[in-house]
Formats: sequence, C-alpha cells, structure tokens
Amino acid sequence: MIYPTIFFKLLIGLVALVFVTRLLGKKHMSQVTPFDFVYALILGGTVEETIYHQDHTIPQMLFSIAVWGVLIYSVEKLTQRFDKLRRPLKGSSQILINDGKVSIKELERANLELEELRGMLRQKDIFSLKSVKYVFLETSGEISVMKYKDQEETEEPSILLVDEGRILEHNLEIAGKDTDWLMNGLSKEGISDIKDIYYAEWSIPEGFFIKKFEHCI
Repeated sequence: MIYPTIFFKLLIGLVALVFVTRLLGKKHMSQVTPFDFVYALILGGTVEETIYHQDHTIPQMLFSIAVWGVLIYSVEKLTQRFDKLRRPLKGSSQILINDGKVSIKELERANLELEELRGMLRQKDIFSLKSVKYVFLETSGEISVMKYKDQEETEEPSILLVDEGRILEHNLEIAGKDTDWLMNGLSKEGISDIKDIYYAEWSIPEGFFIKKFEHCI
C-alpha cells in the first residue's frame, strides 16, 4: 500500500500546487522576488514532508497548502493595496548608478561589490562603466541599464585596475602592466594618492576612466 499512497500524494500535491500557483498569478523567472522564492520553497516542502512521512495524511497536506496559499495571497493583496507594506515585505528597486555616479551606499545595501556589478553589466553587453548613465537593481535581483546616448561601445573590454583604493595586482597582470606603469598613468591624470580612487578602469582604445570617492554618491 505504500507505493499507491505515494502516487496519490504526488498527484494530489501536484494538482494543489498548480492551483495555488495559478491563483497567486503568473510571473517570469526574472520577475521572481526573494519573497516569491521562499513561499515556493515552503509549498514544495509541505508536499515533500507528506510524501515521505506515512503519518502525514493527504487531508493534512491539503490543509497546509490551503493555509499557506491563503496567507501568501493575503500578503500579495495587502502589498498591492498598501504601499507602506510593499517595501518591507517585497523589497524595492535600488539606483546603483545615478547620472553616471556610483552609489556606494546602495551597493553596500545590496551586498554587491563593484566587480560583481561590472559582471552583471557584461551580461548586458556593456564592458565599461563609462557607458552607463543609470543602473537600477530590481527586486528580482536583475539590473536595468540606461546608457549614454552618445556613448559608442569600445572595441575592447575595460579592466578594473583600482577598486576602493586598492590596486588589483591580478588584473594588472591580465593587462600586461605593472604598478609603476599604473602610478605613472594615474599621475598623468592628476592623481597622486591611490586611496582617493573609488575605481579606475583601463582599456587599450579608451585609456583610463577614473572615479574618485568624492565623485560618487
């Protein structure tokens, strides 16, 4: 009797999960927020617990799914109706780059490092911060980007050589350069103290693109 019971639990659990998911609305994977991810995990966990524990009955599983579905549905409706609840429960978008200026506070709040942001930009076919006017971090964790209209794409990707006042030795090696070359180049740009620099990119066609801490938000 164990295998038929598992089969019926799986079948009924699948139907119940599909019903609850459809009730809560359709979303693309890119639109799923951390809140959505958590409620999906708990729904799946509820079915899993019932399947592998014989003392958990099908009515108990359906009751758990129904209660959890009602709770999440209520939260969805409340966040749609009351804006004050939306941010703590579902989060809000963040402006990581505002009019070309990197927001250090917003990057820290999002637990992102500058190189991680650059990696996300590369996935959008943007290989230099110089091209970026605005970057929004959406609640799904994806970024939306607005580039400068008159900014042409460079033929070579830029390399981050200085990050938050620190020279990135590994990246210097990738560029085939050394610290003396870097310091001479920064000196020509009017910079004498490396600790004043929030980031410095370099590419063969464009040369240096530098932002000091004072030019960030």
